[in-house]
Amino acid sequence: MRHIARLIFISVTVLRYGLDELALSSFRQPWVRLLVRVMTIGRRFDVPRGERLRLGLERLGPIFVKFGQVLSTRRDLLPADFAEELAKLQDNVPPFPAAQARALVEKAFGKPIDAIFARFDAEPVASASIAQVHFAQLKDGREVAVKVLRPGMLAVIDDDLSLMRTLARWVERASADGKRLKPREVVAEFDNYLHDELDLVREAANAAQLRRNMQGLNLVMVPEMVWDLCTQGVIVMERMNGVPISQMQRLLDAGVDIPKLARDGVTIFFTQVFRDGFFHADMHPGNIQVSIEPATFGRYIALDFGIVGTLTEFDKEYLAQNFIAFFRRDYKRVAELHVESGWVPPNTRVDELEGAIRAVCEPHFDRPLKDISLGQVLLRLFQTSRRFNVEIQPQLVLLQKTLLNVEGLGRQLDPELDLWNTAKPFLERWMNRQVGWAGLVERLKNEAPRYVQLLPELPRLLHQALLPRVASEERSLELLVGQLRRTNRLLHNIVYLALGFALALVLVFAATRWHWI
Repeated sequence: MRHIARLIFISVTVLRYGLDELALSSFRQPWVRLLVRVMTIGRRFDVPRGERLRLGLERLGPIFVKFGQVLSTRRDLLPADFAEELAKLQDNVPPFPAAQARALVEKAFGKPIDAIFARFDAEPVASASIAQVHFAQLKDGREVAVKVLRPGMLAVIDDDLSLMRTLARWVERASADGKRLKPREVVAEFDNYLHDELDLVREAANAAQLRRNMQGLNLVMVPEMVWDLCTQGVIVMERMNGVPISQMQRLLDAGVDIPKLARDGVTIFFTQVFRDGFFHADMHPGNIQVSIEPATFGRYIALDFGIVGTLTEFDKEYLAQNFIAFFRRDYKRVAELHVESGWVPPNTRVDELEGAIRAVCEPHFDRPLKDISLGQVLLRLFQTSRRFNVEIQPQLVLLQKTLLNVEGLGRQLDPELDLWNTAKPFLERWMNRQVGWAGLVERLKNEAPRYVQLLPELPRLLHQALLPRVASEERSLELLVGQLRRTNRLLHNIVYLALGFALALVLVFAATRWHWI
């Protein structure tokens, strides 16, 4: 009965906001278009279609709101008006009762809440679609924030996801754009996001990793987790005191250097991406504060680590080369990088792809650098890539969404911020470390433990190679000759390995000695 009631509510909402007309309008079959005309008789939609989609998702509840937020990151798949409206969705939902929150905390830790906290604030300070946050004080006097997962979320999520999968299969089979839009893959990506966010221990682990990575930078603060009080449904963390970054006047009154704050945000983002390959992927103003405490004045405070992005070494190198090629207007190199990475079919003509990229980028370079939006350039490239059947990688779409957030935030803080000039030296230094002598020495140092383990085994391997096992009398001479040949090849390989290892050690010692000098 619960499933039927939910389906009826969804159907009524779909009809009310004309979401059926939005979904079916992409179908080219005549009978579908006729069905759309029949279904829209007597209904008038004066509100733009993107706004209708956003309002409809808000009406359907937190899960659909979260789906809209995730969908807004796939700007490579959506029309521009849809993407802009979905980006406005906020995690601002009514909180669940305080008594229920207390009960969930007590159930998670198996003891009365008064035995855990000296104080637990009944009024939540933040309420989102997945969880809400209460301030509290531990018995030892530490001020903390308690994040509590919304009750019954797993069942609701699984029900709604099942419906979304069914609709995605139907759209993929019947819609002309179904295969390009990849609705089943989008729903699967959303499924991963949601189930990751439902495990608060995973969020706590993300926060701990970011905290370690950022310790030496002294530009951003990440709350410390109270690991003894972290479960899948409830986590307790250090309470952070700061001013929301959207409250510009309070920051100005406190004496914060706003242009420096904007530059620091760019430095934090590119450090997380290119140095660590592990970045906070939900950097909207609601998740960022600024400290005005004397000891940490002007530092960023990062919150909510349910969504993080990760990049491999290949991803980082590919992105850095792309960015540098953009800065140098080397569009041919950008096209070659797309082919080398396997993002486009092997039969793609590089000159055609180069021309398309030039058409996207060149108009932007006619403007002053401070007026160029790096995020918008990447967005246009993703949209142009449809023509060449480019497979946009999910981790890079998440990166592009985060870059848009960072760039928008930086321009909001300082309209004169030049993201290109701020990012270019950072990327060039990173590339020099990757491909220069410093990068070679660093990689040799990283590989040295493996070589050290192999070095003591070389005499035994040589002995085994020089004294092959005597063939049995039954074996033919041909088999014996084959074995000797294999042994000879093995001996050559071992000798080459030993020479290579010796050369590597010489380079490491020479580079280290040069560094000391």
